Amino acid sequence: MKADELCDRFMQEFHAQPRIFTAPGRVNIIGEHTDYNDGFVLPCAIEFSTRVAISPRVDRKLVLRSTEFSEPFDVDLNSLPRKPVGTWADYVVGVAVILRAAGYAIHGANLLVHGEVPIGAGLSSSAAIEVATALALLSLSDAKPRLQEIAKLCQRAENEFVGAHVGIMDQFVSCLGKAGYALLLDCRSLEFEMVPVPPEVKLVICNTMVKHEHSGGEYNRRREECEKGVRILSTEFPGIRALRDVTHEQLSSCANAMPPMIYKRCLHVVEENQRVLRAVECLRSANLAHMGRVMRESHVSLRDLYEVSCRELDIMVEEAEGLPGFYGGRMTGGGFGGCTVNLVTSSEAEAFRERIAERYLRRTGISSDIYICSPADGAAVAVKLASM
Repeated sequence: MKADELCDRFMQEFHAQPRIFTAPGRVNIIGEHTDYNDGFVLPCAIEFSTRVAISPRVDRKLVLRSTEFSEPFDVDLNSLPRKPVGTWADYVVGVAVILRAAGYAIHGANLLVHGEVPIGAGLSSSAAIEVATALALLSLSDAKPRLQEIAKLCQRAENEFVGAHVGIMDQFVSCLGKAGYALLLDCRSLEFEMVPVPPEVKLVICNTMVKHEHSGGEYNRRREECEKGVRILSTEFPGIRALRDVTHEQLSSCANAMPPMIYKRCLHVVEENQRVLRAVECLRSANLAHMGRVMRESHVSLRDLYEVSCRELDIMVEEAEGLPGFYGGRMTGGGFGGCTVNLVTSSEAEAFRERIAERYLRRTGISSDIYICSPADGAAVAVKLASM
């Protein structure tokens, strides 16, 4: 749905002229489950986005509608909910709750949400709706926080209201992504730099069609396991505040002091941080063969050490091997379903899409969605004013 079509739909619903704000989903090239451990990640924004159309109201209500979900949702700003109700509107309401708690004025508004980011695919549809909502709500006030601050507020909405203990990566790249570039983010300092993705390759995202929910138990359990590892390590090395601070040698020296499962979780994070930095050098030097090897290593670690893969993800990774133009691939996102990301020569991307879909269908009986992507702009340049 184009912006002018969303504008028409909004005017039919609310009889008012909206402004429309856009924020993209993302694919994480490498650096999985490192963000909430204060580590490094290398995502990029993708062309799939969420649009939020908004117009002001004279009363104290937020009237929420979606082009994808039939359930309407209205909320009184004088009595905002304190906990989620389990609908699509939780992400919008959560942003309003957190903006209010942070001291920003929230005014009554009509909102119509249109999402194009596949839900449950590990491409961060949640961050897209949060960032677009924050930009929309803030547009009705004089407040103009920096995009980095908006990212942090949206992360709080997902952590504190929705209940998914995600790191900062998704919201950050949704705000600050740049076409043609991956974004190397230090999740502790929030320092970042743009890393060019060679134009001769595409990112082919393969959706297993297996859904997952971050607010379910397994994602949050992995975070708790990492925190337990940090508590054990910090007794021996007092300066350690997160797995970001741990060297391979330090972890090895404490292997006998922690349960084997906790050791495996920590080992993945420690090594994955190093893989991110290796991947950055590969992209800078256009060493795509080595980049592919690093991506393969990441998937093996996520499968065997962090144990967040699944049969369908493993099959999708296996079936990409040997296809023309393929450099490497891995699961991407929180895991337990969702997508793989594959580095493929641009000229072979269409053929890769057809072949991988055929192979996956033959192995699983599931028809998959395959997306050919390039790094896209984030919300910083994607805010659009609907045409009058």
